[in-house]
Amino acid sequence: MNFGNSYQRTTPIVLNLIIINVLVYFAQMVFGGNEPLNKVNDLFALHHFKSSVFRPYQLVTHMFMHGGLFHLLFNMLALWMFGSVLERVWGPKRFLTFFLVCGVGAGLAQMGNYMYDFRHFDSGAYSFNPEEYDIMMRAGATVGASGAIMGVVAAFGYLFPNTQLFIMPIPFPVKAKWAILGIIALDVFGGITRAANDNIAHFAHVGGALIGFLIVLYWNKTKKQTFY
Repeated sequence: MNFGNSYQRTTPIVLNLIIINVLVYFAQMVFGGNEPLNKVNDLFALHHFKSSVFRPYQLVTHMFMHGGLFHLLFNMLALWMFGSVLERVWGPKRFLTFFLVCGVGAGLAQMGNYMYDFRHFDSGAYSFNPEEYDIMMRAGATVGASGAIMGVVAAFGYLFPNTQLFIMPIPFPVKAKWAILGIIALDVFGGITRAANDNIAHFAHVGGALIGFLIVLYWNKTKKQTFY
């Protein structure tokens, strides 16, 4: 087996993003684990802008952290599957720019979601002392590359709409455009209904997908490319 050829098939930015995410995840485990109230999360996860530990750079750093091993594995698999294709089409520099902008866009969408989730507390409808309020905001911090990857997935669906995808548990192939629209619709539904114990940042996913779609739409406006 030729491992060199396998690595060559994985584009450089995608490969390096995967390596960085894996290293950061192991650093999380060493320095604090996945408990929400720890120094690593305080520094690098994305917090409500009213939180005492919020820093603007968290709009970038949160996308290199993950809440669990399966969260990491699922995101890295999606990044490898869809991101490698886009990096070959656009080149490393454009793909990296796209990925980071989608991640920041997802973070901004999540900040808006924080404002909505905390609206009753901010209006004074509930009484909390400042320390309790700050602990609530710290515990609700967001981590994960999912928002940026949803931008990648949305761009793939736009550029390769008729590619057949197998989406578990659907027993037959589905065209990319329908599969990805379905995934986004599920995120919108999940964000609106917000089931108990649901800790998924649905609107961050939707924000990343929307930013990704708008960017690729703009890039293709003057240079129309046709893909399968």
